[in-house]
Amino acid sequence: MAPASSPLPTLATPGPAPASPALPAHYQAVRAQSVALVQPLLPEDTVVQPTLDVSPPKWHLAHTTWFWETFLLKNYLPDYEVFHPDYAFLFNSYYNSLGSRVNRADRGTLSRPPLADVYRYRTYVDEHMATLLGQLAELPAAATELVELGLHHEQQHQELLATDIKYILSTNPLAPAYLEQSAMPAATTAPADFASPGGATRPAAWLPVPGGIYAIGHQQEGFSFDNELPVHEVLVAPFELQNRLVTNGDFLQFIEAGGYGQFQFWLGEGWDLVNREGWLAPLYWSQDPDGQWLRYGPSGLAPLNLAAPVSHISFYEADAYAHWAGTRLPTEAEWETAARHFGATPQGGNWLETGHFDPQPLAADADPSQCHQLLGDCWEWTYSPYHAYPGYQRAAGALGEYNGKFMINQLVLRGGSCATPESHIRLTYRNFFHADKRWQFTGLRLAR
Repeated sequence: MAPASSPLPTLATPGPAPASPALPAHYQAVRAQSVALVQPLLPEDTVVQPTLDVSPPKWHLAHTTWFWETFLLKNYLPDYEVFHPDYAFLFNSYYNSLGSRVNRADRGTLSRPPLADVYRYRTYVDEHMATLLGQLAELPAAATELVELGLHHEQQHQELLATDIKYILSTNPLAPAYLEQSAMPAATTAPADFASPGGATRPAAWLPVPGGIYAIGHQQEGFSFDNELPVHEVLVAPFELQNRLVTNGDFLQFIEAGGYGQFQFWLGEGWDLVNREGWLAPLYWSQDPDGQWLRYGPSGLAPLNLAAPVSHISFYEADAYAHWAGTRLPTEAEWETAARHFGATPQGGNWLETGHFDPQPLAADADPSQCHQLLGDCWEWTYSPYHAYPGYQRAAGALGEYNGKFMINQLVLRGGSCATPESHIRLTYRNFFHADKRWQFTGLRLAR
């Protein structure tokens, strides 16, 4: 394995969901991208689980392989023999219908099998998947649909890999870099849109979105998860949306105004959490002895970039900031309506393939009359609970556990992040987390 400071290999760009003849190449590209994300780590890094939400990188590599073995190879490749009979217990995630499994909190105890065996497991499954994909035209349409689902499932775990690796390395007292600065693409150094040369963020512009009855949900050809369906109509009142994400500089003003110490801005649960955990700033922020704000990122600790979007904040922090600013968070219907209204597309966004692994400031020449960063950089908290759309029907069997059983006590996030693969995102993509979570690249945009 390469040392932790080595450059990340070029990440594959899978591109749009392909037709069946292109599936083998697409499969190989997605699988290679998972390995590329782990390559800069030491083997010791891949076993660590510092908190319940984070899974060891080795487990991600094995679990995504178990998915292909369990749902495709065992069902559609005749005479397939599983790589190891115990791996179904070790690397099942949450599928109750597929049997017992290692408790989520105990994934960090899996020093065995060694990382080398996990790579052998991936090779074994990939070789058999190549055989299956060569026969795909002769198999039922359900098999092709499962391949497409499997590709998106692995891309979900690539985002988790990127964010889990960051959390794992950040908990090490040495604050090691994931990548040396010289190995990363040149970051945006010009002042951000609406930022002065000194870095102080100027107010963002407000853009109107007309009210009306809008169709919400996945409406194009191609893949979507079941929670993006069915398409349904909603009534949206006229509103305004800020044309960029809230920045570190914006959020620092909230901190310096005592925002973390003023209960009137916080929901009750959030206020209790802030006091119980002693939160004084977003995750990964710290101050040096001279009071300078630092932030842990892919190259280690560095001075806070005021022009970059604020990230790694909980829903409670996003909501408190919005209240302090005299505004609010958008609903998910408002967000999707605005994204369609402003013609947002993934092209040109800051995604996993970009290689920054961090939200980036807007370019200095960004048009203030346009809405920016709707796709990429940060997942945007909305003030909408993660519930089923009207008419939603959970799929039968194990795959019915994929989304439906989580539709309680969580909030919807939209837009993707710098850790999301570009070909994985859509305007209708519904991410969801509990309100206290902040290890993902979660940020906010204001509405009124």
